Amino acid sequence: MAPQLDSYFKQVDNLAESFINRLRDAVAIPSISAEDARRGDVVKMGMYLKGQLESLGAHMEARPLGKQPGKEHLELPPAIIGRYPAKKDESKRTILVYGHYDVQPANLSDGWSTEPFKLSVDDKGRMYGRGSTDDKGPVLGWVNVIESHQKAGVDFPVNLLMCFEGMEEYGSEGLDDFIIAECKPGKFFADADACCISDNYWLGTEKPCLTYGLRGCSYYSIEISGPGQDLHSGVFGGTAQEPMTDLVRVMSSLVDGDGNILIPGIKELVAPLTKEEESLYKGIAFTMDNLYDSLGSKTGIFPDKERTLMGRWRYPSLSIHGVEGAFSAPGAKTVIPAKVTGKFSIRTVPDMEPPEVDKLVYSHVDKAFKNLHSKNTMKCYLQHSGKWWVASPKHWNFTAAAKAVESVWHVKPDLTREGGSIPVTLTIEQATGKNVLLLPMGSSTDAAHSINEKLDRKNYIEGIKLLGAYLHYVAEEPMKNA
Repeated sequence: MAPQLDSYFKQVDNLAESFINRLRDAVAIPSISAEDARRGDVVKMGMYLKGQLESLGAHMEARPLGKQPGKEHLELPPAIIGRYPAKKDESKRTILVYGHYDVQPANLSDGWSTEPFKLSVDDKGRMYGRGSTDDKGPVLGWVNVIESHQKAGVDFPVNLLMCFEGMEEYGSEGLDDFIIAECKPGKFFADADACCISDNYWLGTEKPCLTYGLRGCSYYSIEISGPGQDLHSGVFGGTAQEPMTDLVRVMSSLVDGDGNILIPGIKELVAPLTKEEESLYKGIAFTMDNLYDSLGSKTGIFPDKERTLMGRWRYPSLSIHGVEGAFSAPGAKTVIPAKVTGKFSIRTVPDMEPPEVDKLVYSHVDKAFKNLHSKNTMKCYLQHSGKWWVASPKHWNFTAAAKAVESVWHVKPDLTREGGSIPVTLTIEQATGKNVLLLPMGSSTDAAHSINEKLDRKNYIEGIKLLGAYLHYVAEEPMKNA
């Protein structure tokens, strides 16, 4: 065990109730970045975080990020950045940590069992509230780590650099340029030796993991229009070429019912599976029942865990998300929409370069539409894209974290990738030139982004121990495989 962790762990247990109250205070601030009316609350949450860290002696700054693109009447929430201890100790390593203090929208009427902005703890220790696991619990984890070290009288093992943003749930607008600028020589994040992000989840509920890969996401729209206005199907059905009919036919050419992408050339962009990579999947703590529990059905594509995990992590997928402009309310309405926009995305993996993917998508959609011989007009365009990310799990940042997991949870962590995207991961890696570790606190059942989001008390308190233990191990891990 790394030096003095016993007294640190004991202090975390002693302070557990005050740490839960800190989370309660944070959850009560509805810091919803997607809603203009809540922008004041997002800023309030950022200032709360800044104040908590300043009270512990950290050097903190609220850096303005400018106006929100497309909504110039709104200021972007500030980047809350800091350093602890306030003065750098040149004899210690420097670790940069990232998190976000904004949350997804939530209303009781969405189907929540409890008030979303009031932390509710049930008799099983499940702490319900919007932002509890994504990402206020993990962000406050770093605050709690500092306080526990102080109260235990344990020397803080590293220089901790912090970057907390308030727009993660709305595309992290303004953050990339800020991080790139602050990683330049002489700037705030320039001296980071390694980086850590706690904004993801265990694969299941029993076994912790370290995450070394994420899929990217390229999100597209197909817009088809014809008539000058919506039409009555009784008057115009059978006399006009209908945009909705064209769209359904084009979108059905993108993917089949077993998830196979039908766009020529996509499969050829994917890095081949090596024997070494294939061997990583067998020992991972995951069963098909885990998948069925998450789905709420037995509608999985594959019968086995290995192909299921590869389908989620290391192969691309194409999902159709919806149609804008079509009638979607309950009941019956005999309308022919004049313009419809279909939306779909491709989750990308190594070695798919987004511009190459764009080219193949546009070519396929254009050909599929031309084959209809329709008089309507079509345009296909990219809404946004974020690239995939893969790090080396053999790097000293990961081996240190694995030792920390064993010291807290008494089990070796699974090494996992994820099917989702955290674009800032790649930004931080490229800007710092350093290894980035994803170190999750919450579990797979936390329902981030959904109704009844929660963080288990055990994951929160043991997670605080883990974040602190990680700092001790990463402070002294031999710097091999850098």
